[in-house]
Amino acid sequence: MSADFSTPQLPPVGILEPLGDEDRDILSGYGEFRPVQPGQHLIEEGMAQTGLFYIISGKLHATAMRGGHKVLLGGVQSGETVGEINLLDPSAASASVTAVDFSQVWYIDSKNLEAYINEYPRAAAWLLIGVGKTIARRLRSVNEKIASFYGG
Repeated sequence: MSADFSTPQLPPVGILEPLGDEDRDILSGYGEFRPVQPGQHLIEEGMAQTGLFYIISGKLHATAMRGGHKVLLGGVQSGETVGEINLLDPSAASASVTAVDFSQVWYIDSKNLEAYINEYPRAAAWLLIGVGKTIARRLRSVNEKIASFYGG
């Protein structure tokens, strides 16, 4: 993990765990590293969203407006991602993601991901498997919450 932005690096954690050092270094060039200040929105609910954010360091909160109230959906921390569904199927963001602490993130949009897939299909396959696993894990969690709400 990079200590600062003078030499940013993607760590081998989360969806990037199966990638080697060289693969992560190449991948980093297809996206951009961004600092996020406390209170700053990384993603805003209802706004167009076309990419994935990988959290390098820091802590963020995902929230959504429901019935006129802000609902905390959960915390997001190092090694996790947000925006993976809109990376594959661009649309409006279903939640806001806001930094709680100073955070370092890496962003890749769908166009640059497609370029990476075309140039490095083997490493990209591992990346997409990680994205798929993240989506599946989150869907299972939502299903469990729905079932418990209805007494299941």
